[in-house]
Amino acid sequence: MTSELQWLTRAVELSRNCPPSTTAFSVGAVIVGADGELLSEGWSRESDPNDHAEEAALAKLPAGDPRLRGATVYSSLEPCGQRASRPLTCAQRIIAAGVPRVVVAWREPDLFVTACQGTALLTAAGVEVVELPELAQAAREVNAHLLGQ
Repeated sequence: MTSELQWLTRAVELSRNCPPSTTAFSVGAVIVGADGELLSEGWSRESDPNDHAEEAALAKLPAGDPRLRGATVYSSLEPCGQRASRPLTCAQRIIAAGVPRVVVAWREPDLFVTACQGTALLTAAGVEVVELPELAQAAREVNAHLLGQ
């Protein structure tokens, strides 16, 4: 069985596929069913310059897919809670899909938004949010050009 760290490592690996941007983070996301089956994966700007990773991964599954009700979203960065480019945030999309659990490597820093509310929105909606900080540095490294590193 694949471990949480392995799924989250895969999300970080996917973030390396993101086309470069000076105005958005490079993020990868993996959606795994309750049975441990890989359901979908995606990355920021995968098919559209405004795509976020969680959005791209969710879009590959049929609307209302019942497997999402037991799934976990693994994301290299906290799902967005504020967004200018689309009407729905990634946190709202995850909640609407009925996903009960999100695992992240890194909380969104105050770079493009003053205080990311993704975790707060998810938690308020009853979604369990787990942070695995041992992968935060790997997620940051992909975004070093934005962080002045």
